Amino acid sequence: MKKTDKTQAAEKTGKAQKTGGNTKSCGTVGKISVSLDENEAWLKERCANCADIMMHKMYLGREADVAALLVFGEVTVTNTLLEDSLIGKMMNELREVPSGELAGVLDSNALGVADTIAYEDRELALAALLAGNAVLFLDGYPKAVKIASKGYPAMVVQKADTEKALRGSRESFTESVKLNEALVRKRIRNTGLKVEEITLGKRSATVTALVYMEDLIYPEILERIRQEIGQWEIDGVFDTGMLEQLCQKHWLSPFPQFETTERPDRAAMEVLNGRILFLCDNSPTALVFPTTFNDFMQVSEDRYHWFGMVTFLRVLRYLAMAAALMISGCYLAVTCFHTQILPTNLLLSFAEARKGVPFPGIIEILLMEMAFELIREAGVRMPGPLGGTIGIVGGLIIGDAAVSANLVSPMTVVVVAFSALSSFAIPKEEFTVPFRLLKYGFIFLGGFFGIFGIVLGIYLLLGHLAGLTSFGIPYLMPFVGKGLEDYRDPGDDLVRLPFHLLTLRPVFARRHQRVRMRRKGEKDVRGQ
Repeated sequence: MKKTDKTQAAEKTGKAQKTGGNTKSCGTVGKISVSLDENEAWLKERCANCADIMMHKMYLGREADVAALLVFGEVTVTNTLLEDSLIGKMMNELREVPSGELAGVLDSNALGVADTIAYEDRELALAALLAGNAVLFLDGYPKAVKIASKGYPAMVVQKADTEKALRGSRESFTESVKLNEALVRKRIRNTGLKVEEITLGKRSATVTALVYMEDLIYPEILERIRQEIGQWEIDGVFDTGMLEQLCQKHWLSPFPQFETTERPDRAAMEVLNGRILFLCDNSPTALVFPTTFNDFMQVSEDRYHWFGMVTFLRVLRYLAMAAALMISGCYLAVTCFHTQILPTNLLLSFAEARKGVPFPGIIEILLMEMAFELIREAGVRMPGPLGGTIGIVGGLIIGDAAVSANLVSPMTVVVVAFSALSSFAIPKEEFTVPFRLLKYGFIFLGGFFGIFGIVLGIYLLLGHLAGLTSFGIPYLMPFVGKGLEDYRDPGDDLVRLPFHLLTLRPVFARRHQRVRMRRKGEKDVRGQ
């Protein structure tokens, strides 16, 4: 059926509206115009009151008759860079090119300048500018050329602050996502390592990256994290912690479902275990997922030390974790309800120490626990060496003054101090948070119900942990995986086997890729 005249006229009108009725200047909405004046006017409108964005007009070509506009951030591209850098040299080369050949030279990148991209869309060119690059507009050329520059200022590679290294690499992640990607690539020089960049933040346009080994990960987990990230529209993303909270399935649980690390060597180890690494621009902290309870109790140098010492330290960490959680509650349960289990001399010593104390035991414990939490918070916020000083001096002064004033007994100070010291033995800072909170629940359970309250608390806690998952992986793996079909314990949980026996990857890797080490010539049958 032939179209009517009215239909044809309507289609022509619609096309004219889309193209703006000006085919010569490429006035299509979002497209870069061939007119430099139009592009400059649009840039000035979009960048109004942006004093840090510089627009440098010049004339290129051998006859110096082709107008050009170089737009850049004042800090990312300085005048010195314009003179001495690759950008400056490129501009000098373009001044020697015949005017009629400029467009062709830019189209084909005949100058051989690395990392140049020609954009036809205005918004893409503007995004490249705001990312710290220089953008070149040429009169009569319907594209904008992005020229990579030094970018925004960032910290260089330094030592990790929160994850102290006794052995192994001292490098830590920086605030540049590109540099962080390079630090991982430095350790895994394999094309199977994939880096998938995603821009997040409607207004911040923050570059994030998913890093993984393509043949080791489960594609379902990767697709799930893509969906979790893609379902949110947010103004700005400034740290991995923001995405961590948005993507948590069990958001009411105090236990973290993402592991964090500042160390590239630790991140590389986990990537080779079949886990996924999430990096965020402007954040020196990377996320690793899926994760389990046991992962938070390990440190990167566990792979570098003798297995016997590593096992001893892991057992010590688990004991410290239990002490940080329950020692205050158990002290109340024993002294208030079950004094018969204490030796007579120790019981008399406790009674003598409590003479003159006007508060019941539970109030004593709560007062001292809150005092130590205040000292801990003040020590973290105080600048430089004053933080450590206020923690030690403040604890001694407050404890001694409280005992001298008969507000608390000396044994209470000892118990609370041991509880605080035990929490510092937990390797991951974010993993100490649930124990610092839940210990108050055990204090109330032990103070009001005795040892039965403590047992009830343990039962509820284990039930909660058994119900947690991290992207489909049970939170208590490998302790709960012994009965799973075709499951093989990697031998790297509470007890670490000798290094030559650590032949299997954890449950995170694909089943047919579980073998990570074997003797040369040995058939790969255990990972099938």
